[in-house]
Amino acid sequence: MIIELVEQCKANDRNAQMALYNKYCEGMFCVAMRFLKNQDDAEDVLQEAFIRAFQRIHQFKGEVTFGAWLKRIVVNGSIDFLKSKHHRTILLDENYMHVAEDDWEVDDRITVDEVKEAIEGLPEKYRFVVQLYLVEGYDHSEISEILNISETASRTRLLRGKGQLKELLNSKSYGTGS
Repeated sequence: MIIELVEQCKANDRNAQMALYNKYCEGMFCVAMRFLKNQDDAEDVLQEAFIRAFQRIHQFKGEVTFGAWLKRIVVNGSIDFLKSKHHRTILLDENYMHVAEDDWEVDDRITVDEVKEAIEGLPEKYRFVVQLYLVEGYDHSEISEILNISETASRTRLLRGKGQLKELLNSKSYGTGS
């Protein structure tokens, strides 16, 4: 069904575009909100992302799901928006934070709010990678494309970012100790 809609969109079918928009708008809005924290900004980025997606629909080759392809456009749009506004932090709202499956765990006593606060406290170069990997569920190949860095840089930044995140969480939960 999605493939048929995409093919109809390639023929500039407005009804198919609306059907794809209606299917994905809520989920993609949540993705934008995880980055932007502001409803108006998220709506603007979402609209631009759909416009870009429909303009570039011929580039969609089905190598990934349409949703994954569209999500990358939304994430890139969100990051570009933040960079253009010179935001230093990415605020996360608990309603929009769904941590992706990962082998990395934190102490059960640490709350979601503490994790959000700690992620916000990371330097930007680590924060983007940590958020894309832990929250959005992207792999290093995808992160390297999104942020225009090498996979090695993505892995290094994730490792360092997670290390700093653990330090921030440990000092918050257990005190600095001596």
